Amino acid sequence: MPNPWAGEVELIMDGRAHVLKLTLGALAELEAGLGSDTLLELVERFESGAFSSRDVLSLIVTGLRGGGWQGRAEDLLSAEIEGGPMQAAKVAAQLLARAFAVPGEGAP
Repeated sequence: MPNPWAGEVELIMDGRAHVLKLTLGALAELEAGLGSDTLLELVERFESGAFSSRDVLSLIVTGLRGGGWQGRAEDLLSAEIEGGPMQAAKVAAQLLARAFAVPGEGAP
């Protein structure tokens, strides 16, 4: 069961629940993978609805790794995500929001 206060989000993939979390190391990996100097650009894309499927995939993979998953991005090409692409985008947005939430400012 994910702990939203710890920045965790759940994703059902291939019938199994996975906990995703953007750790500091995972965030650094995400920045490097997106070729971006800051995550602000990524956050702005999600806030404006201008994110890409690559953004969603990168966040999902990074969050899975932050949650202890040992897979690769290629493993997700054939994975069945419960709720489909819309759920994947929702989980990606939740990951970003929870990673940068200020503790004590309402439920994530």
